[in-house]
Amino acid sequence: MFEQIKVILVNTSHPGNIGGAARAMKNMGLHHLVLVNPKEFPHAEATARAAGAGDILESALVVDSLTTAISDCHFIVGTSARLRSVAWPLSDPRQCVDRLIPRLKDQQRIAFVFGNEQSGLSNEELSLCHAHLHIPCNEDFSSLNVAAAVQIVAYELRMSLHQNTPAELLYEMESKPITADEMERFFISLENCLIQLGYLKPSQPKKLMLRLRRLFNRAIIEENEMNILRGIINSIAERTVEKQ
Repeated sequence: MFEQIKVILVNTSHPGNIGGAARAMKNMGLHHLVLVNPKEFPHAEATARAAGAGDILESALVVDSLTTAISDCHFIVGTSARLRSVAWPLSDPRQCVDRLIPRLKDQQRIAFVFGNEQSGLSNEELSLCHAHLHIPCNEDFSSLNVAAAVQIVAYELRMSLHQNTPAELLYEMESKPITADEMERFFISLENCLIQLGYLKPSQPKKLMLRLRRLFNRAIIEENEMNILRGIINSIAERTVEKQ
């Protein structure tokens, strides 16, 4: 199951943190590291901080966007250090990984996303995630090093996976779960359809798409269900064109 898990670091500014994250991953048996626009990589300090986990760094994938990094994943967890104006499903690391066991047993690919050291993940980046993970810290000193955050999440994953906790799927899936790339194409089609209907005004979008992302990301959408949703959107778009 460890092979199904990605650790994604976004816009990491300090190469030492990349090395520290790689060491934390290898300690807990994780292998797949993805770096989104790192400021400095490869770097000698990253190798030094990895302390024997150089193979994780050598096999790390470097990409230019979070969308690319998560494109083949079925469920994405974004780490967040603060509450947002639009509430998302939020859990601590232990709660989060326990809920992911059924997905891992179903051969789904899971990504854990960690943001920049100074600002964390942006609202746009978090909107690409199905759930948000918050590590409870001392309220008077809540700043947590990104490598330490990776260590905590990786530890909880290892403990949960090695406990052999019986965790059955909530229901038997009729078809495959969709990937993040497929979900993103759906959101683009949905947004275009709403604009075409006049329901969404590009000049005054407010938080409509953000709230719709939250709504659909709470669901476990299968391939056949996505085909239904796409069919509905296409039918609406065709009727709208006919009336024009």
